[in-house]
Amino acid sequence: MNIHNKINNNLNGDINMNIQKDKIIDFIKKEKVVTSSEIAKKFEVSWNTAEKSLLELIIDGKVVKIKKLGVNLWMLK
Repeated sequence: MNIHNKINNNLNGDINMNIQKDKIIDFIKKEKVVTSSEIAKKFEVSWNTAEKSLLELIIDGKVVKIKKLGVNLWMLK
């Protein structure tokens, strides 16, 4: 893979992640409280990818995380 393809793939990944964040927010609006596993299943990604996206939404000031009995619960801020 040449450098141009690598850059384009990274840029497209960033764009897709932003679209996914909007979809995650819409899903949380609908469900009120969700788990990382529910996000992973809904968007057909690994738990780690779901968790990363949700942590980025904390940084963006969009969601809050509540840890209860070893489960991460997410809701809109």
